[in-house]
Amino acid sequence: MSATSTLAMTHLVPLAKDLDENKVTPGVLGFIVFAVIGAAVWLLMKSMNKHMKRVDFEEAPEPGKAPAAASAESPKGAERTA
Repeated sequence: MSATSTLAMTHLVPLAKDLDENKVTPGVLGFIVFAVIGAAVWLLMKSMNKHMKRVDFEEAPEPGKAPAAASAESPKGAERTA
């Protein structure tokens, strides 16, 4: 070992003993995984919003009720075809 690594070890060993040995942290890998999942959710939501804007949905009238606009436009006596 070089003198620098020996010096570093002598300074880090007392710091390591101050840490709780039973404490577990996610570390850098946990942060990277969390960031990737967050980015994936953001991209999926962006894609879903784009697809939902393309949907052209018109609600069908209820079977028992005739739409007011359609009955006003058709002349009396004319049959409606569906």
